[in-house]
Amino acid sequence: MEKEAGREAAATRLDDPWYDALASGWGELDGTGGFVPAGPPGPVAPPRGHSAADVYLEVQRSDAFQEVRRRYRRFVVPATLAFLVWYLAYVVAAITAPGLMARPVTGAVNVAMVAGLGQFLTTFLLTGAYARHARLRRDRAALDLRWDTQEMTRGIGR
Repeated sequence: MEKEAGREAAATRLDDPWYDALASGWGELDGTGGFVPAGPPGPVAPPRGHSAADVYLEVQRSDAFQEVRRRYRRFVVPATLAFLVWYLAYVVAAITAPGLMARPVTGAVNVAMVAGLGQFLTTFLLTGAYARHARLRRDRAALDLRWDTQEMTRGIGR
């Protein structure tokens, strides 16, 4: 494999919070299973008396977080319902219309086999559509929230 050079190769950030908690500056293990915050507090340090739970609740109540959740639900709910209807239609047809399902399509392949393979195909297509939707509509906003949360929790417990 050859290494790529150029702008894309340099665009990878080593302090990406999705990469690893330790690598992203969340701290180091203190020997008791807890983390010791690393480095000086970030520019958006929470006021004294706030805990990490307060920060996460504040982020959860934010408009940006609610928009990420709304975008998620707008895709997942209809896609799930459509897939369940398709799956149940297949099961109901197999039970109530065995003659239809046994009808040959070509050679030894019948309608039931084609519909069953369609179930697998639908699963793969839905997975691809979900990944694309997440990448285009939610990942950037979620990463921004993650950065904000990291900056807000930096310095808690000092």
